[in-house]
Amino acid sequence: MSDDAMLKFVNRGQAYPAKRPADLRAEDFREIADRYAVPEAEAQAGRCSQCGVPYCSVHCPLHNHIPDWLRLTAEGRLREAYALSNSTSTMPEICGRICPQDRLCEGNCVIEFSGHGAVTIGSVEKFITDTAWEEGWVEPVRVGPARGQSVGVIGAGPAGLAAAEYLREYGYDVHVYDRHDRAGGLLTYGIPGFKLEKHVVMRRIERLEQGGIIFHLNFEVGRDATLEELRVRHDSILIATGVYKARQIKAPGVGAKGVVEALDYLTASNRKNFGDIVPAYDDGSLNAEGKHVVVVGGGDTAMDCVRTAIRQGAASVKCLYRRDRANMPGSQREVANAEEEGVEFVWLSAPEAFDGSGDQVTGVRASRMRLGAPDASGRRSPELDPGSEFRLDADLVIKALGFEPEELPKMFGAEGLGVTRWGTLRTDGKSMMTSLDGVFAAGDIVRGASLVVWAIRDGRDVAAHMHGWMKTHAKAATPASEPVAA
Repeated sequence: MSDDAMLKFVNRGQAYPAKRPADLRAEDFREIADRYAVPEAEAQAGRCSQCGVPYCSVHCPLHNHIPDWLRLTAEGRLREAYALSNSTSTMPEICGRICPQDRLCEGNCVIEFSGHGAVTIGSVEKFITDTAWEEGWVEPVRVGPARGQSVGVIGAGPAGLAAAEYLREYGYDVHVYDRHDRAGGLLTYGIPGFKLEKHVVMRRIERLEQGGIIFHLNFEVGRDATLEELRVRHDSILIATGVYKARQIKAPGVGAKGVVEALDYLTASNRKNFGDIVPAYDDGSLNAEGKHVVVVGGGDTAMDCVRTAIRQGAASVKCLYRRDRANMPGSQREVANAEEEGVEFVWLSAPEAFDGSGDQVTGVRASRMRLGAPDASGRRSPELDPGSEFRLDADLVIKALGFEPEELPKMFGAEGLGVTRWGTLRTDGKSMMTSLDGVFAAGDIVRGASLVVWAIRDGRDVAAHMHGWMKTHAKAATPASEPVAA
């Protein structure tokens, strides 16, 4: 095979798909950049150095065959590139849009280290699978021979959806239970359309439905059935609920009207963009239009909130974060996008109290911070800088400090479900099984708030473990434990 199409990084510069002008993209929830045209995709894929040790693949949680499908793309063999990309990921076009490539594959690209700028891996990945959908190359779910056993998956987010697809391919009847009215979890209701347009998620879910996976929506475990009742119904269970409990701010005035949770705010916006009736949006409670908005936090959820507020027509948007730019957990690309769109970042600052008039928030009192010694994670710990108080006007304050696990044993009526001291589910490191026989867990509910690509990896892994377990456990072998009251 010829190398003529590759190794072009020396004389061909890095070029991402062009972003729409900031003032125009801030007027809608469309993705901010279109995908490559075919010549540009081939040209950028051809910059890959085809290095002997592909650090891009090593640092991808799914270990995608990145250099191989870049080469196929550069050679114009797009259908083969898609087949290879799809062989390790159930959602390549979604990962291409929302993975923090700057911290994973692209951040570890060999030519990035050499100063030539990384291969634009995520943009090429998006291009390949979007093209596959348009050309009709995306095949139905490959359903294996029926095994006469069923699996119940709790949670229709990326971990649950990935596991459901693999389990269906193994030949199991798969039922997915989710408390929302649409499947997709945070892909549907947490991530704004300007990062992930919703038709991209919905077509994946439709494909799973067409493959025979049955979705039970508006179904809340603990309300509509206990975990024990689902165990009786199915041969095995996967818990893939994610983590949805918002971390709280302890400060005077935090209960004032207008101080809201990030996920409530983002869900309302996404529902509105689906065309749903959203009273809390329409009455202004979860709508930034005309308001002075302060978002507290520095992760990707905070970036989603500030950029959503801009699109809703906020009078001003400020992001308050207790560390500096170099130490924030969110994507640097997202910070740059937000700044282009008019967001002001107030670094090294933390809220002390929330002012109010009556029960309505009117401002945030904050203090400057400074960075001290590194904490257990290696990041420098923020410390209060005495005498540095200041105030920001605010009609809407959005708390975006991350997420923690809900109390699943209590919610599910399953006191025997073991948890860690952080509230995540305790699982066996080898089998991914919880403390309950035949009940497995994967995704953020095990590892804590993490990336979509890790959830997909966990879904792939847990499906294989569940398949191995079920091959040796017929329904009759399911333990007949005493039901636990809901």
